[in-house]
Amino acid sequence: MFTRNILIISFTLSLITSGFAQITSENVDTATLAKIRSEVKQNSKVMSLLRDLTDINGPRLTFSKGYAKSADWVKTQLNEWGIQNVKFESFEQIGKGWSIKKYSLMAIGGSNFPVISYPKAWSPGIAKPITGELIYLDIKSEADLLRYKGKLKNKFVLLNDEREIDPHFEPEATRVADSTLLKYANTTPGELGNRRSQDATQAAQLNYKKWQFILDEGVLAILEGSRGDGGTVFVMGSTVPQAPDIPWDKRMAAWHPDAKVTIPQIMVAGEHYNRLLRLVQDSKEVKLELTLEVEFTPPVNGFNVIAEIPGTDLKEEIVMIGGHLDSWHGGTGSTDNGAGVVTCLEAVRIMSKLGLKPRRTIKIGLWGGEEQGLLGSRGFVKNNLGERLDKTAPWDSIRYSPEGEKFQVYFNMDNGSGKFRGINMEGNEDTRSIFRAWFKPFEKDGASTLSPRSTGSTDHVAFNSVGLPGFQFIQDPIHYFQRTWHSNMDVYDQALEADLKQTSLIMASFAWMAANREGSFPRKK
Repeated sequence: MFTRNILIISFTLSLITSGFAQITSENVDTATLAKIRSEVKQNSKVMSLLRDLTDINGPRLTFSKGYAKSADWVKTQLNEWGIQNVKFESFEQIGKGWSIKKYSLMAIGGSNFPVISYPKAWSPGIAKPITGELIYLDIKSEADLLRYKGKLKNKFVLLNDEREIDPHFEPEATRVADSTLLKYANTTPGELGNRRSQDATQAAQLNYKKWQFILDEGVLAILEGSRGDGGTVFVMGSTVPQAPDIPWDKRMAAWHPDAKVTIPQIMVAGEHYNRLLRLVQDSKEVKLELTLEVEFTPPVNGFNVIAEIPGTDLKEEIVMIGGHLDSWHGGTGSTDNGAGVVTCLEAVRIMSKLGLKPRRTIKIGLWGGEEQGLLGSRGFVKNNLGERLDKTAPWDSIRYSPEGEKFQVYFNMDNGSGKFRGINMEGNEDTRSIFRAWFKPFEKDGASTLSPRSTGSTDHVAFNSVGLPGFQFIQDPIHYFQRTWHSNMDVYDQALEADLKQTSLIMASFAWMAANREGSFPRKK
């Protein structure tokens, strides 16, 4: 109790000394914010947009026909609203498209049942249904590989150990607790480092050799047990085995035109994987029947969808909002990241409908290839704003374009459909008084926390990497990582209408305030 009180006092004093005293100097256009709030309350389109994006235009795997279809839909919406300069802009990375045409996996013979599962993206299809025996590959060391030499051909292979399935005594869906928000506000700037242990390196080496062995032995398909439970399958791209000592930026992913994925790879729901494994371990003969028809499309350039509301007297200066349009294929990409897409679409729709004329140009960027390593946003930044001349050099090694020199700020959304609770300042303390003033009108909406933290793994990183202000909002997690992130349950029904109305309200308001504030937005020193 004593420690917590000290933190609260410290937090309160920090607000007074570093934020409140400067609020009056940061102009907040409350009249326009009231109009934006009224439009959200009376005429929100955020859920109808999400329904069309997911039920009709999902999934949206990078480089696929589904992604292209969704981009066409986005372009149509933006044009209908009068948003200008709508275009598809290549990020100059070529990849092959992939989609599922027909899929099923059945256990047959003794206990017949359909297996809850999904093929990994870019997994090869098969010409007709195949049937084969199931075997468990129990590998704990490199020497164990010899026991299976010549025994895997034309078999289905269980790749990993039994998945632990525990009862849920705590609720899956949660809001960010006040105590956690307080911790965020008082944390130290910076990102957590990660050092690979010797054990992890050895495990990676064994895993690489295990995959190579499986491919050489000619198995029918590889089955892996998904994390999670309740029939939820977390599924991403196919594995392309590569030696652990190959740098990450030199590795070839499954979508690459030259990548060779020769065996179907299947991700199985935890409970069904465990059942199959127990049957095999009990010496019961288990056979599987697999149907897998897929469509590969020729390699194409990946692209983003870019549009803008032109500015007036400061039109050369850019404020940007965005999120990634691409998704994985198990669900329809509702929380990852349809929520971020429709939040930004709704923001520009509102500003256009209200006839707002920002001083600075407001751009929307809907990115491709985020799931493949921020390909779209990194490509946009490099092609339009600037790049680092030496990755190991200090910040002065960055070369900006004229647009990059005048670029102001980017706001990103990509952590599910939970409402905004504040913002991560990315260690830029010069933004504190600005954000404190901007969040003041939204305190009653539950959003006010300012955290010095830096966050990673989504598109604002592309801007930060060249010294441009990019920010990710703090969001309520709901059950994003527990249930929907990269899973077959990432569908429309998992999105929260009230929360998405709040995120679109704040996104539109922040874009408007950034576009009209006096003075340039501060960059991190």
